[in-house]
Amino acid sequence: ISSSRKRCALPPLSASRKVPPRPQEAEDEGAESTVSLCSTERKLGVSRAQFPSCDVQRAEVLSCFLALNFSNFFPSLWPRWKNWWVRGILTLAMITFFFIIIYLGPMVLMTIVMCVQIKCFHEIITIGYNVYHSYDLPWFRTLSWYFLLCVNYFFYGETVTDYFFTLVQREEPLRILSKYHRFISFALYLTGFCMFVLSLVKKHYRLQFYMFGWTHVTLLIVVTQSHLIIHNLFEGMIWFIVPISCVICNDIMAYMFGFFFGRTPLIKLSPKKTWEGFIGGFFATVLFGLLLSYVMSGYRCFTCPVEFNNDTNSFTVDCEPSELFQLQEYNIPLVLQSVVGWKTVRMYPFQIHSIALSTFASLIGPFGGFFASGFKRAFKIKDFANTIPGHGGIMDRFDCQYLMATFVNVYIASFIRGPNPSKLIQQFLTLRPDQQLHIFNTLKAHLVDKGMLGSLEDA
Repeated sequence: ISSSRKRCALPPLSASRKVPPRPQEAEDEGAESTVSLCSTERKLGVSRAQFPSCDVQRAEVLSCFLALNFSNFFPSLWPRWKNWWVRGILTLAMITFFFIIIYLGPMVLMTIVMCVQIKCFHEIITIGYNVYHSYDLPWFRTLSWYFLLCVNYFFYGETVTDYFFTLVQREEPLRILSKYHRFISFALYLTGFCMFVLSLVKKHYRLQFYMFGWTHVTLLIVVTQSHLIIHNLFEGMIWFIVPISCVICNDIMAYMFGFFFGRTPLIKLSPKKTWEGFIGGFFATVLFGLLLSYVMSGYRCFTCPVEFNNDTNSFTVDCEPSELFQLQEYNIPLVLQSVVGWKTVRMYPFQIHSIALSTFASLIGPFGGFFASGFKRAFKIKDFANTIPGHGGIMDRFDCQYLMATFVNVYIASFIRGPNPSKLIQQFLTLRPDQQLHIFNTLKAHLVDKGMLGSLEDA
């Protein structure tokens, strides 16, 4: 029997026991949920002869199935290499899915972001629910999901008002909701707050306040960041795809360099992380960011802001590319001219910004993963959930992405975004006629003083 069959070896069908924790870092414990051989056979569609009897954890079914197949076809592979292949196949499947949703357009991307947000929230809240044994607390889960609804209503209501202004002004109910949006959001939150106070039970006060804080920190981490991701998407799909791709690239390349060359431990929170993987991932990610930015900068569908077309009631990504996405010639420093043999190089200005994005993704982004590792070790769990076989939960895959989303949003606001003329005009048209006339006269006097109005009239 091959080594992977030994790891997946199972007791007879009639036996019922819990699976011991999987190999993991110190103090971590595996999940306890198991599934019988009969259900495993039904899920995988294999016979008892093909799949030896064993109790397999639900999230491990696919991983174990892949490992067993590699054992059949490549019996001489070491367990370490079999795990490498299993992780590689699942990673390629997730990357393929990522490309598919990009092809389907911005609306599908926003929907996926919302689904990921809800799933991440569910995973973190479930951990708190299990760790603190808050099964008897009244309304805990109901209030948690209610607060999620309130926060989403506030953030996405703000987004709708900003990016769908014309549509909102066209519909009377939407115009009323937009006008009093913040008051409605605050009233909804106050309702939840009062419900929490009314749910307080003697002898459970401390636990209930623990869970109240747990819910709000989770909302801060998950909902706020997903809201920023969607704001980045509206600036242009390139601001969504490049940062996410850089994080994915760094995760893969750090694993690859660490797998082949790793010798020196990087941080105690993640003993498997190495300096070789960290440094190799950095250089690979910066190079990847430059190449991906060069390719994407030539397509308007990626560089143009995502705008809502009121005539067709659909999103459009067609515009005249800004200077960020027009090829320019740059002088190479004298120190490097003798090395590369060039004096100038043509590149997109966005590629320079991509260096900042990829640097953050490879140097600071991993600390989101270290933070998640510390969180899991604190509560003695291996993964946030068992959603993706071999990879853990959705939050295990997106722990670095949320940190990246905040950086991209701050970076755009600080170095890229300027005043939006279309939004200013939209706000101007909502003012009273006397206010519009006052602004017009003020702007006219300003242009006359600058000497611009006269030249325009002559033209």
